[in-house]
Amino acid sequence: MHTFAAPDWFTDVSLAQDPFPYYEYLRSLGPVVREPYHGVVVVTGYEEGLAVYRDDEHFSSINAPSGPLPPLPFTPDPFDIGPQIEKHRGEIVYSDWLVTRDKPAHTAYRSLLMGLITPARLKKNEDFMWRLIGRQIGEFIGRGSFEVVSDLARPFTVLVVADLLGVPEEDHKEFCRNFHPVPAQIGGTGELAHNPLDFLGTYFTRYIQERRASPRKDALSELAHAKFPDGTVPTLADVVKLAEFLFTAGQDTSARLIAASLQLLGERSDLQEKLRHTRDLIPNFLEEVLRTDPPVKCNFRVARVPVKVGDLDVAPGTTVMMLNGAMNRDPRRFEKPAEFVVDRANARDHVSFSRGIHACAGAPLARAEGFICLQRLFDEAKDFHVSEQKHGPAGARRYVYEPTYLLRGLTELHLEFTPHPDVSRSAA
Repeated sequence: MHTFAAPDWFTDVSLAQDPFPYYEYLRSLGPVVREPYHGVVVVTGYEEGLAVYRDDEHFSSINAPSGPLPPLPFTPDPFDIGPQIEKHRGEIVYSDWLVTRDKPAHTAYRSLLMGLITPARLKKNEDFMWRLIGRQIGEFIGRGSFEVVSDLARPFTVLVVADLLGVPEEDHKEFCRNFHPVPAQIGGTGELAHNPLDFLGTYFTRYIQERRASPRKDALSELAHAKFPDGTVPTLADVVKLAEFLFTAGQDTSARLIAASLQLLGERSDLQEKLRHTRDLIPNFLEEVLRTDPPVKCNFRVARVPVKVGDLDVAPGTTVMMLNGAMNRDPRRFEKPAEFVVDRANARDHVSFSRGIHACAGAPLARAEGFICLQRLFDEAKDFHVSEQKHGPAGARRYVYEPTYLLRGLTELHLEFTPHPDVSRSAA
């Protein structure tokens, strides 16, 4: 019988700064283990985690972004808590988000997105990305340094998804200024908002109302006029909540991926030069970044009925945490899992975009944003490296990560570089 000696994932800020020893400690106990602080069943095994992700019959996603905090607002029925979840859904945080919906409601709400992102719209959005990244880089190229999160990753990804949805350009700056929700704060004691994206409601209510009255050729118009499979029209509130979530999910993971990629390249000049001269490795490089340092560290489910997770018997109401960062390093799936292998053949097997019915619909967009960002930076600048003044010398870096048990993201990353002398600095 192992003694659980690790700190509490949900309250210890040090784990946000360096979660990797925690992953390996849990793995040493087995692919599925129950932690003692909150009774959460933690999955580090790749196959064991996939089984939970794909099982929407025995598990509910109502706690997908929050986990055990706060606890469910009812005493779990010992046989099936499905009816209790729906009865109390309005009392549970984030329950308006698409990621917390279960079948059949999830199927109905996800159907509203069908046809929303067409090949033609994605192509037009990609053209916008190339122009936008040129403008973003143009704002700092002359000074030879930039802060990745605020100067590049966050504004770039916010404006990309704003353009994709059809958010008017006059509102773009306001979105960049106000958008920074970080859920699942470690050690947070305050009451959680039912929907922390409500600040977007004023904007999207107006957009959807305008497009219902006068459709345009954009994704918000498609969403405004979408119907459920049975032909009924969703309420304005339902459509607004879905638009809010799409906007948030469409940029947050991408921004974290860009920052993690540039952090690695800023530390590894050898890898930077390899990619600079072999651009067709960039897509696999991004997959390996997603595998080794995923933007979403974990996802949650709650057992709906008595069920097994690995070899553990799990009672209804038990939170199950798929620890993506550990699953992505399962040696049974990935050879030498702790090593970064830029041309790893199965890098894309990672679970960083989740799996099952809640697999991230925005994954292609995140990949395209990362690829375009790196391509343009390689074209515009050479030898970008981590600022020693801001982060300390190599081997003794000072990085700060957001204090959240759900997400993995730098609060800031300062890079220095040498501009290419033969590249035009005009904004695209």
